[in-house]
Amino acid sequence: MGSGAFGEVKRCIHRDSGSERAVKMIKKSLLSEYQNKKIVEETNILRNLDHPNILKILEFFDDENFFYIVTEICKGGELFDEIVRRKKFSENCAVILMKQIFQCVNYCHKNQIVHRDLKPENIMLEENKDFSQIKIIDFGVSRHFEIDEILYDMQGSSYYIAPEVLDRKYNEKCDIWSCGVILYIILSGTPPFNGKSEYEIHNRIKEGSISFSDPCWSTISDNAKNLITKLLAYDSKHRLSAEEALNHPWITEMSDQ
Repeated sequence: MGSGAFGEVKRCIHRDSGSERAVKMIKKSLLSEYQNKKIVEETNILRNLDHPNILKILEFFDDENFFYIVTEICKGGELFDEIVRRKKFSENCAVILMKQIFQCVNYCHKNQIVHRDLKPENIMLEENKDFSQIKIIDFGVSRHFEIDEILYDMQGSSYYIAPEVLDRKYNEKCDIWSCGVILYIILSGTPPFNGKSEYEIHNRIKEGSISFSDPCWSTISDNAKNLITKLLAYDSKHRLSAEEALNHPWITEMSDQ
């Protein structure tokens, strides 16, 4: 199904049930001791999470040469590829997608897990691509946190990283910022903080100024723009929680349509 620097993913069939699954084979010799440890940690986190929008680990085992991680199979590809194909989404499609993301993030935060790398590349679609059952993947930099704990190590991807993460002093609301960036992108087709280099992107993020001046925003509801503003609140203390985002009028009213 695919391959990367450390291994490959293959489609497999469960012998007893006949159901399709994916098995990620990771070659141990290509990993450092720290990376080996992180794979075990990520797997343990995922095995203890049970949510319809989180890719479920069904089995995990290893031998002398490989780790084998058996999961549900997603045939619709990454949300990122669908964004590239569509350019931008209608609000009706966007609310179906974002509601599931918020539900997943709310579940993780209630269980004191912060993802730290939410982005379209880590959101998988079902084969029919109707967004009815997305799956969030790649908990490789996720971690358990204590209530009111401050985190200091910088994790995340350039376009989606929160300003406080760049300052290395943050909490689980870094995930909410990433949700705001995702929503901005799927409605407009462009990132809110753009640049020609990582340095430039990070500087724009640190400025924290978002714009709805592009003509595409003239056809997007005020509720959607209000939610984005509250997700991308520069001070995380004023940023919505995932639970609050689920109760925002854009989610509740659009979901009823």
